[in-house]
Amino acid sequence: MKQPILPTILLAILGAIVSTSAAQNNLPDDVRAMAKKVMMPVVLKMPGTDKVKAVQNLKYTKSDDPNILMDVYVPPDLSENEKRPVVIFLHGGGKTDYTPKDWGVYTSWGRLIAASGFVGVTFTHRLEYPTASLEKAAVDVLDAVKYVRANADKYHVDKDRVCLIAYSAGGPLLTLAMRGDMPFVRCLVGFYAFMDIQQSDYQKTEKPETVKSFSPITYLQTNANKIPPMFIARAGHDEVPTMLDSIDRFVAEGLSKNIALTLVNHPQGVHGFDNQNDDERSREIIRTAIEFIRLHLGNENPR
Repeated sequence: MKQPILPTILLAILGAIVSTSAAQNNLPDDVRAMAKKVMMPVVLKMPGTDKVKAVQNLKYTKSDDPNILMDVYVPPDLSENEKRPVVIFLHGGGKTDYTPKDWGVYTSWGRLIAASGFVGVTFTHRLEYPTASLEKAAVDVLDAVKYVRANADKYHVDKDRVCLIAYSAGGPLLTLAMRGDMPFVRCLVGFYAFMDIQQSDYQKTEKPETVKSFSPITYLQTNANKIPPMFIARAGHDEVPTMLDSIDRFVAEGLSKNIALTLVNHPQGVHGFDNQNDDERSREIIRTAIEFIRLHLGNENPR
């Protein structure tokens, strides 16, 4: 039986951006449909997003891949020395030449979070689920965090108040802040994100020790007291294989370890509900996530 392509598209390319109409016409219908989906903005609108300053295409790492670039979204009307907490977005698995940072879902999230009073950072990294790529992507994430903190003054960033927010196959990259050596990361957020990949297709491509090391659930068993407060958004109709199972097992284990965990569920939500389910529950979850970040980071100026 032919395997369904949708989950693979959702995670492996999540809607490739194609630059020419001719190229689009040569793509399968389901790929073109997914490309349209990821270019859709988040469903929550907020005043002031049009006034956000976007600093685009920053080279944050030494990689020779021309697509590994970063965008920084700065709140409007900041004074010269004013600093704000920073929210760094970790996209799911998509080839770098699809430039995930340019997808509508992330450009709109960047503006939304900046309009909420934070500095937003989106960047393209080398995660290509389910291809063996976790360690390469982790290097990019660490380089991105280092770049943002090293250039904190330039972009109005308070380098000691950081949130990482991961989507879909980007969930395993949250483990970098669950090991106890990033005290400046004050909270973690996962939107329909893998919280355990030991039952995912990574088993087929990555070494067992790598899969374990990049499974967030591992750190509940070893370093639960070092994990920052977490917010997890679950899509009740998530169609990605093993996704709900990974989230549900992480939540159960997390509660048993008594970590600071906030779970929100969208009963009718699909994978990518923040820009796919244009309903009040999606907007409520996005607002709740922003308030969670505000609670743990604040957005006042620490003069």
